[in-house]
Amino acid sequence: MKQKNSAGTPAPDPAPGSDSEEFRKEGPRSRFSHAWRALRHPNFRLYFVGQSISLVGTWITRIATSWLVYRLTGSAFLLGVVGFAGQIPTFLLAPFAGVLVERMNRRQLLVWTQVLAALQSLLLAVLTLTKVITIHEVIALSAFQGLINAFDMPARQSFLVQMVSVEGDKPNKSDLSNAIALNSSIVNLARLVGPAMAGLIIAAVGEGWCFLIDGVSYIAVVASLLMMRLTHRAVERPTTSLLEQLQEGWVYVIGFRPIRTILLLFALMSLMGMPFMVLMPVFAAEVLHGGPHTLGFLTGASGVGALLSAISLAMRKTVRGLTTMIQISAFLFGAGLVCFGLSRSLALSLLLMFVTGFGMMQGLGASNTVIQTLVTDDKRGRVMSYYTMAFVGMTPFGSLLAGTLAHRFGAPHTVIFTGTACLIGGVWFSTQLRAVRRDMRPIYEEMGIVSPKIPQPLSPR
Repeated sequence: MKQKNSAGTPAPDPAPGSDSEEFRKEGPRSRFSHAWRALRHPNFRLYFVGQSISLVGTWITRIATSWLVYRLTGSAFLLGVVGFAGQIPTFLLAPFAGVLVERMNRRQLLVWTQVLAALQSLLLAVLTLTKVITIHEVIALSAFQGLINAFDMPARQSFLVQMVSVEGDKPNKSDLSNAIALNSSIVNLARLVGPAMAGLIIAAVGEGWCFLIDGVSYIAVVASLLMMRLTHRAVERPTTSLLEQLQEGWVYVIGFRPIRTILLLFALMSLMGMPFMVLMPVFAAEVLHGGPHTLGFLTGASGVGALLSAISLAMRKTVRGLTTMIQISAFLFGAGLVCFGLSRSLALSLLLMFVTGFGMMQGLGASNTVIQTLVTDDKRGRVMSYYTMAFVGMTPFGSLLAGTLAHRFGAPHTVIFTGTACLIGGVWFSTQLRAVRRDMRPIYEEMGIVSPKIPQPLSPR
């Protein structure tokens, strides 16, 4: 029997692939079991395991690189320079990479990026273990990793939809949103485990072994990619040139208010807020008077907050309400940074890093999910390249700015300033939210995420 809505009219059947249809076909499930529904796809399970191992190594290397730079130079400015060198290639190349991602086999591209990233880490390990490493090699190898990431991140984000595809090439966007959240979960679980391991390894045997462990960890993700069984589909040969596709993607991004607004907010967050990580060695050593263990604890606390945030996103059954979470996350992130800059207590700083990590990941995960839900498949690679550009590409400028400001005014004052800028960004996003939701609604109605508005009958005169 067809159900009726509150107006007494028959409710429309849920759209294929929508959360409503999933619930109708499979029956009620516990919220906890719903949180890992993307793992029912064998390809995503392989990816999940491989990435869980590899990302621990990645975070070990990030902490080891920061500590190595600070040990070699003692300079907050050079911490910013290394961060800039490692991320500026993404800003410059991500839009072109997005076009190329749509023209290439994404699994093969990801295999190559992982192999090259492994070689980069192993070379860094050799130079460090033989004690010939200088700041110049660190900067050069960081730039090489940034070049790899410019292609890896758009390919990885757009490849998620293939890993949760059903019925041949048909994507299941309900499972896609869960896959994005689970992917964020493993990133932040690694962010929790990796820094803690890095602190112990650096204290025991030095940074070189951290880089070696990272290089070996890439074997897991390469193996998982090669073991996947994907539906073979020919890569469509575009009829337009690379520059024409690039322009088409740009026009789509700036012309569609929801995507444009979200990307502008996170470009600001990446410019002003995300670079707080490059200053963590300064806070650990000079503000809180600790060492590599303190650095690991601070980064780990941020990772705990981000992990719990990602888990909360995975437990959601619908994308409805995520724009509100983006708004809230901007305020949490900014307030956490301002208070962290004021703190001189390790216990309080750890609590504030937890809040900051929660806000940061809630915003990033929610924005990624909303964008991937809204975007059409033929523009996914290009749109995700602009997401990469906003998320990662603005960070090098922020790293350079943070390093310069910290050198001049000190790390605490720098973080207070950048946190305030994030709070202002949250206020601006709040003013745009009503228009954003209005433009999103037709797409959500077409997908069956929300019910179409029923015109109210005219009242008799």
